Amino acid sequence: MEATYFFDPACPFTWRTSRWLVAVAGERDLTLRWRAFSLKILNGDSIPEQYRAASDASFRALRLVEALRADRREEVAAAFYTEIGTRVHDGGAALSDELVQEAAEAAGIEDAKAVLDDASWDDSVRESHEAALALAGPGIGSPVLHVEGAKRGLHGPIIGAVPEREEALAIWDAVEPLSRVDTFFEVKRGRG
Repeated sequence: MEATYFFDPACPFTWRTSRWLVAVAGERDLTLRWRAFSLKILNGDSIPEQYRAASDASFRALRLVEALRADRREEVAAAFYTEIGTRVHDGGAALSDELVQEAAEAAGIEDAKAVLDDASWDDSVRESHEAALALAGPGIGSPVLHVEGAKRGLHGPIIGAVPEREEALAIWDAVEPLSRVDTFFEVKRGRG
């Protein structure tokens, strides 16, 4: 089975959900596809000043994610995201253009700077973002999960921490069938 994960590298909740999904993939024979979801596009001019540099760096990273997808290099896209997330969300580094470049190099991507700086990939990022909104929107954010064969995608799941194996599998075993129910659209509880 395949699942497509639309993500913005800047979002810490999206990072935790991705680690859950990666852990579950091996246990449930799941092939993961990585696609762009841009909080910069979603929020437009309403991004607070203190987050703009990270938002811009994240958008540049999404150019590379879409270029890798177009080149059918899903595993490299996954490694690139892992390098970013490990530095930013696990290590506490600020998401910056320099960090994105370092993550690309650590993932073994040659000539990444050319793609990171290539605005011609912006349309691919927008198309991916719009695809995620069409699958799970309106009124959603990052991440979006689409399970192969489901008509719609889901925003989330949003998790506070990466769960241990049994909980991780239980979440997947609940989310996967819910994603196939056309009349289902939301389960939510407050953070606490």
